[in-house]
Amino acid sequence: MRNLIKRIFDLVLSTAVLIIVSPLFLILIIVLWLSGDHEIFYTQWRIGYQNKAFRIIKFATMVKDSPNIGTGSITLRNDPRVTKNGKFLRKSKLNELPQIINVITGDMSLVGPRPQLEADFIKFPMHIQEILYNVKPGITGIGSIVFRDEEKWISIAPGDKHEFYRQHIAPYKGELELWYQRNISFYTDLMLIFLTAWMIIASNSNLVFNVFKDLPKKPEELN
Repeated sequence: MRNLIKRIFDLVLSTAVLIIVSPLFLILIIVLWLSGDHEIFYTQWRIGYQNKAFRIIKFATMVKDSPNIGTGSITLRNDPRVTKNGKFLRKSKLNELPQIINVITGDMSLVGPRPQLEADFIKFPMHIQEILYNVKPGITGIGSIVFRDEEKWISIAPGDKHEFYRQHIAPYKGELELWYQRNISFYTDLMLIFLTAWMIIASNSNLVFNVFKDLPKKPEELN
C-alpha cells in the first residue's frame, strides 16, 4: 500500500509540475540549442531500482564526452567541462527537471537515493550496494540534500579524488540512504521536497540536521 501511495503521489505531482514548468522547458531548450554544442538533453545509463540500469534524462550542462575527460564521473567545483549555461543550470538544479519524465515512466521517484553511474556505484561498501536501490532512485533525497556541496568537498580533498569518494563520501551517503529506507513515509518525502527547495535558496543551511535529528553523524573528513 505504501508503494502504491508513493507512486500515485509521484504521478500526480510530477505531471502537475511538468505542466506548470512547460514554458520554462521551452525557454531552456531554445537557450541550449542556440549555445555551446547545441546539446539540449543528456542521457546516461544509471543504476536504478533493484540495481537495474536505466537511462536518466537531464539538460546538458557539460561538454560532449565529458565522462571520458578530466576527472571522469566526478565533477569538481569550477570544473572546466561545465559550460557557461551549465553552471547556472547546475547551481539552480534546473538541469534535473527533465527527470520528471523518468518519474512519470516509473524509472524514478520524486524522492529516493540518487541514481549512480556504475563507476561510482561500485565505490559504495558492498552491504550498501546490495540494498541501496531497494527503493526507486529519486530526483532528490536525503543524500542529495546533505551532499549539496559535494563538488566543494571533492575539490578540496587531498590526493586521489576517486579514492576520497570511495573512503569518505560513498560510505556516509550510503548510511544516509539506509536511514531513509528505515524512515520512509509520506511525511519524510514531503519534508525532503521542502528541504530541497530551501537548500536552493540557502545552500549552506544545516536545517536538515535540525529537522531530522537522528541522521547518521557526518564524518570528520566532511565537516
